[in-house]
Amino acid sequence: MKYTVFCFLILSIILGSCNSIKQNGSRATELEGYNLVWSEEFDKGDVPDEEFWSHEEGFQRNNEMQWYQLDNAAVIDGLLVIEGRRERVKNTSFEATSKDWRKSREYAEYTSSSINTRGKFEFQYGIVEVKAKIDTASGMWPAIWTLGVSKPWPANGEIDIMEYYMVQGEATILANAAWAHPIKRAAWDEAKVPFADFLAKDPDWPSKFHIWKMDWTTEYIKIYLDGELLNEVDLSQTMNPDGFNPFHQPHYLLLNLALGSNGGSLENTRFPRKYQVDYVRVYQKKQ
Repeated sequence: MKYTVFCFLILSIILGSCNSIKQNGSRATELEGYNLVWSEEFDKGDVPDEEFWSHEEGFQRNNEMQWYQLDNAAVIDGLLVIEGRRERVKNTSFEATSKDWRKSREYAEYTSSSINTRGKFEFQYGIVEVKAKIDTASGMWPAIWTLGVSKPWPANGEIDIMEYYMVQGEATILANAAWAHPIKRAAWDEAKVPFADFLAKDPDWPSKFHIWKMDWTTEYIKIYLDGELLNEVDLSQTMNPDGFNPFHQPHYLLLNLALGSNGGSLENTRFPRKYQVDYVRVYQKKQ
């Protein structure tokens, strides 16, 4: 009997260890001085876990071309795979006389997916790490970002840990923060790094996974790519006109692949396209 119990304990330990290691070999680890408070390893089920993730539907922002739908987000071999497709979908909100671009298009010619943790996981301060492989084909606009839970955009605050799109015709990686402005509506602290800079260092960059990191404190937001600091935002300068600082409140996470608009032309792009996320991990300082 004791031998049976011992064997069961050993088997449980082995299985527990196996479950903590992703199929692709990555493991959630502690950072010195921090606790891992939340992680999504995308190693369960075949779609994003609805306990943590909700999804957007339809046309949403920026005159983008894609129709968002859950069908384009899948969990495959330990990865979140958001697929951009060229396919025609009926716009369920279509109004022939509407001046709203979300309603005036009878059909969408492309589909993709956008998922978020609003109301399911929100956090204030800490370190966020996301390992992802982005699609850099023409027209792609992948993003890792956060939004504040209180107030409408941009007064709620937006943190773009990663965006990739065209800036004045040049492929660019961006790291930004936005808040309310009394005249321009949104104030921006932006870092725009030509994608050519990354290709010059590594021609195989698009075929590899990379780690985006945000270090968020009461004083600053620092955004890194593979350990290189891209942008530092001074939070003493991010006050809304009403005196509210949107980066001193909880935020939630968003992962999406937009198509067209700032992403550039889709005309000569072959589909489907894939934006892959290995993991999302959130750490906070030990008390």
